Amino acid sequence: MTPTEIKNYIQNIDEIIGDIEYVHEFYSVHLKTERDILIWFPPSYFESNKEYPVLYMHDGQNLFDPHTSFTGYDWKVDEVTTKLIEENSVNEFIIVAIYNTTDRLDEYNYFTQKGKAYARFIIKELKPFIDEKYRTIPKASGTGLMGSSMGGLISFQLFWNFPKIFGKAACMSNSFWVNDRAVFKMVNDVDSLITLKNKLYIDCGTEEKELLGDFFKMVKILSDKDFELNKNFKFFLDKGGHHSEVSWANRLHIPLKFLFDKK
Repeated sequence: MTPTEIKNYIQNIDEIIGDIEYVHEFYSVHLKTERDILIWFPPSYFESNKEYPVLYMHDGQNLFDPHTSFTGYDWKVDEVTTKLIEENSVNEFIIVAIYNTTDRLDEYNYFTQKGKAYARFIIKELKPFIDEKYRTIPKASGTGLMGSSMGGLISFQLFWNFPKIFGKAACMSNSFWVNDRAVFKMVNDVDSLITLKNKLYIDCGTEEKELLGDFFKMVKILSDKDFELNKNFKFFLDKGGHHSEVSWANRLHIPLKFLFDKK
């Protein structure tokens, strides 16, 4: 299926496709808050005994349902993932959608105390809960992160600092500008244990003018490090892409194919 066909397909569907389970008001000791969690299961989950990789996604209310998305348009994650699985383009995986809160800007930034607490919440509370309750592949190669904007930033930060926990990450339209662009110093100063087994994807839309410079800068830095294009690193510039759920939905198939390809 071409990108245009995928775009036309997902724009005509609103209902949630597939089996989902809601965990309401999941409490975090580290964050001292509650939030809803949505778990989406691949088609074969309830018909098999095998284990599945897990993709943890931020801004969970914007991913599956236009009625809960703050813009009225969702990422179409269920539609796109289902289509890729049906086409045999990706390995099946579980999606854990983490709803955001009013503390989103602080939680989605590892340079803040709430950002560090959010990391502990995922690593020490949510991931153990998911791995214990469902048939997952708990090792790093079976654990991914994905988000956009600030959600892209925290995905990048957690991937970089905890590669033995999060083996893959898709970071879209990243807010690399926060904290006076401290993320670039982090990449240069923090010795990472990232290997060819890890996978990192970053992107940006050409209409996201305020983000383009940082995007190209990060691509250059990562290309100069131990990253091999289309092996453990992929970047994409979305011609005409905006900072919106519409654009992220339209190119979602690209990072999903990269992270969960069947090679």
